[in-house]
Amino acid sequence: MTNTLYKSAPTATAAPLACWSCNGPVDADALFCGTCRVVQPPRQIDHFARLGLTPRFIIDLKDLDRRYFTLQRQVHPDRFATRSPRERAISQNQAVTLNEAYDVLRSPLTRAEYMLRLVGASVDDAQTIHDPELLVEQMERRETLDEARDVAGVETCIGAAVADAMSAESDISAAFERRDQAAARRATLRLRYLQRLIDDARARHARFLAQG
Repeated sequence: MTNTLYKSAPTATAAPLACWSCNGPVDADALFCGTCRVVQPPRQIDHFARLGLTPRFIIDLKDLDRRYFTLQRQVHPDRFATRSPRERAISQNQAVTLNEAYDVLRSPLTRAEYMLRLVGASVDDAQTIHDPELLVEQMERRETLDEARDVAGVETCIGAAVADAMSAESDISAAFERRDQAAARRATLRLRYLQRLIDDARARHARFLAQG
């Protein structure tokens, strides 16, 4: 069973739209009109559809990179330097929209948060207050990091947090697969806190190294 979304934003399967230039039919995910070959404005489709991906939490990052760079090359504003002002503006909008989709999907945390938004859910830090187990876990991890007095101590904190972040990602994937929104939200919130801890720990690690 794949961990596909159980509810999604409008996708490329929607009815064709009309080209702004020649009024010919254009698929929702098409970058160019098949009739006049003029670049099309970004449509209201989700990030997965924009990059030609099946909506799921586990994705192939190399495939994501390949799709993104292939599409970006086609709409890069430099390719439209001699075109009309409207075409130049549309190519810029396409490039920005592709950048946003790529940035969101490339990170496990922002990908999970985005998938939750697609099903009408969100992850709020205040939820931690109602989850004593998660609250205690994060407080203990913060205390351990604060007490680390050398590079080795911080590296231990980083290693443990990275391992648990990978575990949280597995939990998110499993939750989406079984369509358990509550579990997906909790695992995503845990991943958010772990990522913050990892970022702070790496910054502390860099300071220790700079101090020699």
